[in-house]
Amino acid sequence: MRILCTGGAGYVGSHCLRHFRARGHEVVAFDNLAEGNRAAVGDAPLVVGDIRDRDALRAALSAHRIDAVAHFAALISVPASIKDPRAYWSVNVEGSQALLDAMVDTGVTRLVVSSTAAVYDHDAPMPLRETSALAPATPYGTSKLAMEHMVRDYARAYGLAATALRYFNAAGAEPDGSHGEWRREESHVLPLLMLFALGQRPAFKVFGQDWPTADGSCVRDFISLTDLAAAHLLALEGAASGEMAVYNLGTGHGTSVLELLGAAEEVIGRPLGWTPDARRPGDPAVLVADAELIAERLGWRPTVSSIREIVAAAWAWHESHPQGYGPHAAEAARTKDTDPPHRIAASGA
Repeated sequence: MRILCTGGAGYVGSHCLRHFRARGHEVVAFDNLAEGNRAAVGDAPLVVGDIRDRDALRAALSAHRIDAVAHFAALISVPASIKDPRAYWSVNVEGSQALLDAMVDTGVTRLVVSSTAAVYDHDAPMPLRETSALAPATPYGTSKLAMEHMVRDYARAYGLAATALRYFNAAGAEPDGSHGEWRREESHVLPLLMLFALGQRPAFKVFGQDWPTADGSCVRDFISLTDLAAAHLLALEGAASGEMAVYNLGTGHGTSVLELLGAAEEVIGRPLGWTPDARRPGDPAVLVADAELIAERLGWRPTVSSIREIVAAAWAWHESHPQGYGPHAAEAARTKDTDPPHRIAASGA
């Protein structure tokens, strides 16, 4: 296939782009580089453009004779979505509609989209299934659920073969340390921990110590980039025309923030410590996936399920790339100790 990856210079998008290319597909990245990194794309073609620009999307789909789209472009910070939901509706919803319109206009019918566990009711019983109650607690989750509804409507009306993949906590790096997670405005727990270990942040904050969990810290289901990328390709190959399938992507195993810290201390070989802080709005106590549906239908199961493996890959990347993808990354990271503002980005989750 010839695949367009929107947000293809972002963290998940660029890893999937590399995975697709390694398996013989032709891939083009579409990204505005507000948070994406040109170097993450390698020597694949890169179209610099905004996900809300229908004309630019139509031109990219036509010029590169695209067969399928992997849609990663989005704003992804939960705290920022609470502060400024307007931006999230603009990029995550209006941007997705611009992409869908461009696909219909150019006859491209195969699509996989990044969704999130944030669409679920966080009070639902764990592990979460695709049939669990939907009740997003934040504008980020609401915008992603709205995107899912829109994709389903377009699939039915225009014959798209679509799949929405609900990520739990995407984490880690390529096993050889050649590609990993770095943003100008970081908000994810594992890279924040890695930056702290490198001395580029003054503290590693644990948000809430009295959650109803075994050690009082939040529990999350961390899934490796390697497994995410494999699921995206299976979804592109296995989607049915006129339908939208929905699958959870997780390991089915929860890891607390303090357990994550312990794994990092084991991998790095020294104590790191942590700083207590208040709970953040929109954070649930536990998020764990039931991913049996995608296993049954597409044959996907996680192969890198150990949190130690995920942390080791992340540390290999950060230790060998202390400045990320750019010369100013370390300096920028060192100054950040608050919830980061978002950017109007077309970069992957």
